[in-house]
Amino acid sequence: MELHFRTPNIDHLAEFGVKLTQHVSAASLCTPSRAAFLTGRYPVRSGMVSSIGHRVLQWTGASGGLPTNETTFAKILKEKGYATGLIGKWHLGLNCESASDHCHHPLHHGFDYFYGMPFSMMGDCARWELSEKRVDLEQNLNFLFQVLALVALTLAAGKLMHLISVSWMPVIWSALLAVFLLTTSYFVGALIVHADCFLMRNHTIMEQPMRFQRVTPLMLQEVKSFLKRNKLGPFLLVVSFLHVHIPLITMKNFLGKSAHGLYGDNVEEMDWMVGQILDALDVEGLTNSTLVYFTSDHGGSLENQLGNTQYGGWNGLYKGGKGTGGWEGGIRVPGIFRWPGVLPAGRVIGEPTSLMDVFPTVVQLAGGEVPQDRVIDGRDLLPLLLGTAQHSDHEFLMHYCEQFLHAARWHQRDRGTLWKVHFVTPVFQPEGAGACYGRKVCPCSGEKVVHHDPPLLFDLSRDPSEAHVLTPASEPLFYQVMERVQQAVREHQQTLSPVPLQLDRLGNLWRPWLQPCCGPFPLCWCLREDDPQ
Repeated sequence: MELHFRTPNIDHLAEFGVKLTQHVSAASLCTPSRAAFLTGRYPVRSGMVSSIGHRVLQWTGASGGLPTNETTFAKILKEKGYATGLIGKWHLGLNCESASDHCHHPLHHGFDYFYGMPFSMMGDCARWELSEKRVDLEQNLNFLFQVLALVALTLAAGKLMHLISVSWMPVIWSALLAVFLLTTSYFVGALIVHADCFLMRNHTIMEQPMRFQRVTPLMLQEVKSFLKRNKLGPFLLVVSFLHVHIPLITMKNFLGKSAHGLYGDNVEEMDWMVGQILDALDVEGLTNSTLVYFTSDHGGSLENQLGNTQYGGWNGLYKGGKGTGGWEGGIRVPGIFRWPGVLPAGRVIGEPTSLMDVFPTVVQLAGGEVPQDRVIDGRDLLPLLLGTAQHSDHEFLMHYCEQFLHAARWHQRDRGTLWKVHFVTPVFQPEGAGACYGRKVCPCSGEKVVHHDPPLLFDLSRDPSEAHVLTPASEPLFYQVMERVQQAVREHQQTLSPVPLQLDRLGNLWRPWLQPCCGPFPLCWCLREDDPQ
């Protein structure tokens, strides 16, 4: 399916910048991918993964998050005298032991300014039919209500008919708990909106819950203000858009303007925002001295679909999507670098590169040192971007799904071949589909994945869609490739150290005492700033 969105500003970036056509994320979902981006390390090294299906942080009021001993590129640049800001989505945790310790907050990870969502935009923020957790919680609470109501009625009937000899206390407590569960199920949607869908400036909650039509103008106002405040010195600004994620919050003047429904409207509004940010660089005289990088943390979410309407995007010729482990549709992302007068305009690079490469690239550009006390999986991109190097420093890249290695790619430079080996793949549903329809996301382990023996082999340089599985009969180098990739996997696994998994159950449960609230809990409501100008 070929789609054409109107994205003149992103197209302009690509035309006058360097475009990476083999750019991949380190995970196919946001929390682990963003952790890898900021640290330059596979998320399995920092523990920003799960082993039980909790693919991302589930609550703002959970204790999991980017560990305090991890080093982000923002932290190193701040030490080198850069003003560092993050505007937009964080989704890497907030608190550890209290609602105000902010141990995982951006300001504890090298950013000296933050404005945005500490959690993530989600369908539940607008009480959409496409729900991340509200619908499941309502169903579970209603089921428990029915069980307890039945218990209360059975006990009461038995006592009144003198069939059982119990006091009235079990009846009363069962009835009260049933009423509590029913009430909670009725209000759980509103509770989620207040608990997760709010805006912060630094450590202060500014809007709880957030007002959707104000968000885009507020974000742009914050970007422009940051650039104006810091234009006389070195700065790092990460703008993490809330866009192209359900519920696809879009301003009225963009609604109905694209040829591809609400998703297309949202994409085109994001492109307009990119243009506004580039214009702000021009206004402040920063264009020629600023390295601009544009990317995504993962591929489109194919399962975000209602009827025949697609709300999660498309991935073109690539198989799979968000959450599908090692398939290209989940991890192949755009990569554009623009630096007028420094990087050659219009250059296209087909070498394998990763979001993790941003870490060593910006650290070394800022005159910092890449940490030597830990494994850094990213590689400095500058020689490749400048054209002084012909090949990427990545010979191998690993593709994880939670803590499980699903695939690996090998760039065989002497042949110009990019091999891809899948050890584990999710079972698409229905059969023959390219996603796990009927689920929120594909699983990483269990009965709904296939362990391949021998592994699946593809030649991405000839088959980017991963449509044609190579066999010993069709590929003379089959056994040689398998042996080399499996050797690389073993060598990689020897560099891993056990760490606490931040997204497992204990770190991913909602805890009332960790819940940020701008009023006395549970009265979490505030609006602390005027409409943007």
